[in-house]
Amino acid sequence: MYVPFDTLPEESKIWIYQSNRKFSEDEITDIEAQLQNFVENWAAHGTGLEASFLIKYDRFIILAVNQDNQHATGCSIDASVHFIQQLEQKYNVELLDKMNVTFKQGEFITHKPLIEFKKLAKDKSVSANTIVFNNLVNTVGEWQDFWEVPAGESWHSRFF
Repeated sequence: MYVPFDTLPEESKIWIYQSNRKFSEDEITDIEAQLQNFVENWAAHGTGLEASFLIKYDRFIILAVNQDNQHATGCSIDASVHFIQQLEQKYNVELLDKMNVTFKQGEFITHKPLIEFKKLAKDKSVSANTIVFNNLVNTVGEWQDFWEVPAGESWHSRFF
């Protein structure tokens, strides 16, 4: 069951998928329609999940579930991963590769393989103050407070 993202409690579980490129306006419109349909029908053990989604910065897909009512289970999580894999194929993007880093460079958002980000850190092209997207956050509350953070305050800090 779809609910507006901003109505979800802070303890709601989230999954963040970052694209290796920006989505076009037409792609976003299409992806949002597919996400709406998926979330409307997303269930765990036959019980609908109270869930929502966001697309941020034209490249992040965020799925969220209010687990106060019904927990996402292995099968329901598998269904969401399968859905994301379908989006990857349809739009020829990478959404599941966790070995990439997305960060801000001024007003631009940059996406690099982890090995390149390490090199940028070594060359001082990025610093502990560079704003990174910490996609390891687990809840809406963590997402609100710790998703866009200086690299020195996230798991990226080991590179400085």
